[in-house]
Amino acid sequence: MDTTQQTLEAAMDRLWTRFLPEMEERVAVLEAANVALATDKLSKYQLGDAHSAAHKLAGALGTFGLTKGTVLAREAEILYSGNAELDPASLPRLNEITDQLKAIVANRK
Repeated sequence: MDTTQQTLEAAMDRLWTRFLPEMEERVAVLEAANVALATDKLSKYQLGDAHSAAHKLAGALGTFGLTKGTVLAREAEILYSGNAELDPASLPRLNEITDQLKAIVANRK
């Protein structure tokens, strides 16, 4: 590996470390929204927060080359796209997406 590649990888690792808390918080927002949906207590505010968190995760994970994470986050973004009457039947998929996103963020190498 050449010096330029090593420098780039080191810079990306520093950025990942810097933004990791924000990405973990965004996953936590999705987890909280899923719980609220499961208990029929999802507010419009929380729905908007989940949509925004998913959107930001999609972009951030893409920046770090985590394509699967971007695809999953975009799916969550679509599911949380402002419909206050979000179908509770979406909950199993939202939980699956959130679990996978959590693992992707936790296990980036």
